[in-house]
Amino acid sequence: MTAILDQLRTAPRSVLGKLPGAPSDDDETRRPLPVSGMLAAACTLGVGLAVLTTLTLVGWIAAPRGTLGAGLPGVFRTAAQLWLAAHHAGFAIPGGRVGLLPLGLVILPAILLYRAARWMARDADLRLRLPARLPKNSPKEQAGARRRAQLVLVVQAGVSLAAPYAMLAGLIALVARNEITQPFIGEALLSHFLLAFLAGSLATARMIGPWRVMLRLLPERVRALTVGTAVATAVLLVAGLALVLLAVVLNFGQVRQLSEVLSPGFVGGLLLILLQLLYLLNAVIWAFSYIAGPGFAIGADALVAPTGVQLGTVPSLPMLGALPESGPVPAWMMAVIAVPFAAGAVAGVMVARISPSPSYEAAPLWGFLTGITSGLVAGVLAALSGGPIGGARLATVGPSPWEVALSVALEVGVAAGISAGVTNLLLLNKRARKPLDKAAAPVRKAGAALARAASKVGLAESDPRPLPGHWLDATEADTQEIPVIRDDWQDEHASAEAETLAQARPRPAGPDPSVPRPPRKDIVDESDDKGGHVIYVDPYAWDRD
Repeated sequence: MTAILDQLRTAPRSVLGKLPGAPSDDDETRRPLPVSGMLAAACTLGVGLAVLTTLTLVGWIAAPRGTLGAGLPGVFRTAAQLWLAAHHAGFAIPGGRVGLLPLGLVILPAILLYRAARWMARDADLRLRLPARLPKNSPKEQAGARRRAQLVLVVQAGVSLAAPYAMLAGLIALVARNEITQPFIGEALLSHFLLAFLAGSLATARMIGPWRVMLRLLPERVRALTVGTAVATAVLLVAGLALVLLAVVLNFGQVRQLSEVLSPGFVGGLLLILLQLLYLLNAVIWAFSYIAGPGFAIGADALVAPTGVQLGTVPSLPMLGALPESGPVPAWMMAVIAVPFAAGAVAGVMVARISPSPSYEAAPLWGFLTGITSGLVAGVLAALSGGPIGGARLATVGPSPWEVALSVALEVGVAAGISAGVTNLLLLNKRARKPLDKAAAPVRKAGAALARAASKVGLAESDPRPLPGHWLDATEADTQEIPVIRDDWQDEHASAEAETLAQARPRPAGPDPSVPRPPRKDIVDESDDKGGHVIYVDPYAWDRD
């Protein structure tokens, strides 16, 4: 998709560059942000509809005649309805409405929108426009002004992508209408706008820097609440996924039996597996609603909760065979209620570490506020994961949003408040020791100065210093070279004695001066490592000659 967008980027400029008076430097010219957003939105819709039309065509070939519409126009209309369902836009049908839509299908437009938004950020003029007058009080205020300007730029990019994307979605909703299904245009506009705005904002913020830099765009308290809410929600989702997989493994025989009853064939079986994978995220959210306590409903007379299970007639979807049987739940299953408290404890630690509070009373309140935001997110996820399937008994399917929000807010909030308070107390005690260490540093320096002054006047032992010159210790003596006798050594003492005797008395006839004197055997030459000093064994040996 990015290759198509790059062609859209370069082709109009190559044409404009040939016109007289038009700038020829393509690197310096940038499109306005709304124009790039329109191109990105149109390309995203085109690629997404092409993918869904291909899958729908395969299903139309494998399905009985007339199931997915009459002819290719019916196939395209069905693909358009799937595209609207991928954005969680409901439909009205005779006798009710369809609101239970697969959340896994949202991944396709989300990925396409994110890639298109990255291209839009590279293509458009996204120069950071700072205020005319930056605050001059402190670097912190200047950094705050820059952060606000970056947030404004991110919001502008999100709106530039979301506005045309929602307008095009309204046209698709009008095209997808038929006698049986009628999309809700208001839901289509709102869902497309929100998804495109989130994808465009995240992609533009990602262009500013890494994910950690994106979080730094937020104020410290807001960043702490965001991270704490994300951690608590992630723990609940992971626990829900583990519970779904455990239920499928324990009830795999019933799941296989339902699959054999449907007998969809090879192509139909692949499409059935794909449909269940798309509904997997819905099942995970139902599972963490079960963990939170309220559970979920499958029809007006069915409830699955830790306190008990009451099932009626459920839809013939193989993955629903993993539901427990009606009756009381084993006592050990009540242990899953401890998961939200564990999630709250972890979230409270994260909140306290990111934004510690100087007062002991504020940290638990911020932890409890993290529980409230986690409850709001859980309520929104519960509302998106459920919905009606027609009317009558299946008008209520999925968890209750307000019950899930209230349970998660209380369970996560209490645990997060306690853990945030304890963590903040430990951090404050640790920080309280640092000023004491800094205050003691001058005292230690003054003591060291007094000790040096006392050593100078003899009141204290001075520091050991190396003595001048070379001092040979026992260890070093073991490593010295063995002394040798040098044959060319000349005795200057002997020459001085000879001159004295020559002056005092007549010199007797001696050996021929031309004959070299034999070397002395009683003088040993020994060299150390400091420059080869000569060491005499007996310097007054000439007195005995």
